[in-house]
Amino acid sequence: MRRVIVLGSTGSVGTQALEVIRANPRRFELVGLAAGSNAEQLAQQAAEFRVEDTALGAEAAQQLVRDVEADVVLNAITGSIGLGPTLEALKAGRTLALANKESLIVGGDLVLAAASEGQIVPVDSEHSALAQALRSGRKDEVRRLIVTASGGPFRGRRRDELADVTPAEALAHPTWDMGRVVTTNSATLVNKGLEVIEAHLLFDVDYDDIDVVVHPQSIVHSMVEFIDGSTIAQASPPDMRLPISLGLDWPHRVGGVGRPMDWTTAAQWTFEPLDDDAFPAVALAKAVGRAGSTFPAVYNAANEQAVDAFHEGRLPFLGIVDTISAVVDAHEPPETLSVASLHEAERWARERADRIIAS
Repeated sequence: MRRVIVLGSTGSVGTQALEVIRANPRRFELVGLAAGSNAEQLAQQAAEFRVEDTALGAEAAQQLVRDVEADVVLNAITGSIGLGPTLEALKAGRTLALANKESLIVGGDLVLAAASEGQIVPVDSEHSALAQALRSGRKDEVRRLIVTASGGPFRGRRRDELADVTPAEALAHPTWDMGRVVTTNSATLVNKGLEVIEAHLLFDVDYDDIDVVVHPQSIVHSMVEFIDGSTIAQASPPDMRLPISLGLDWPHRVGGVGRPMDWTTAAQWTFEPLDDDAFPAVALAKAVGRAGSTFPAVYNAANEQAVDAFHEGRLPFLGIVDTISAVVDAHEPPETLSVASLHEAERWARERADRIIAS
């Protein structure tokens, strides 16, 4: 029986995690719940699962992780505000099932320094796929990681065809049901850029050896190519409950959480190269990742400001990544990396992005 705390319990990943726990009462015990602001839904969840320890807001979630005995903390909070709970979970020695990629990307070396080997288990479908495929060989046998991308709603469009797209079009993702920021990030491929940084940090693979390929069917969730020419892929119908269940009980598999492939029906899987001209966010993310320090935090914070401006009609779609690039170019990292310097870099990036957007 694994005792589980779910942070971000009212969001998409959080509610699906509760589905997994609900269906496996002899395997998981829910001992803590935290939500951002939805107090009513949090109370309903606590009542159903008879959970006494709950929290509202990131600071309270951090305290919950500190005070409640648990084996696993699922961090499904959205945004870099999840950094505090991530560091607290690692400090407390819990297994961290990480759906909050921003805390690792922003925290970078601080998070890695706080984690022991194997303590962080990825929940993003791409990184869960990589973790599964990497079990097929030793680290020195890995040639490269291949992160798949659906291509979002604008797959196949040239850069000049993206100038006038609307927020409603950007939110029409062909595969996944996600929140506003993540869905927009998928349309710009900023999300895939963040995932490349996350893959580098999780698996210690050089950026030159991490590629992105467009796979619109979203069946192959990522691949690992080995030095003998073998490529190991993890394939399954799109369903976040599979990587969530692995995150809760890694490396053990939970029966019945996801649908298997239907091999009796004809199907085609296609793979296309990424158009870096139309979608420059991935190349920019690699440059940001190589620079390290507070640059990933600046990339992420500037993006959040730009996404808000786009949905409020203050910035065109192409202006999102253009704004991120301008903020990154202007950034001067601090001499010492700390939680305080990360927060200051984020504050600076948001202000800088707002000034660029206003102009």
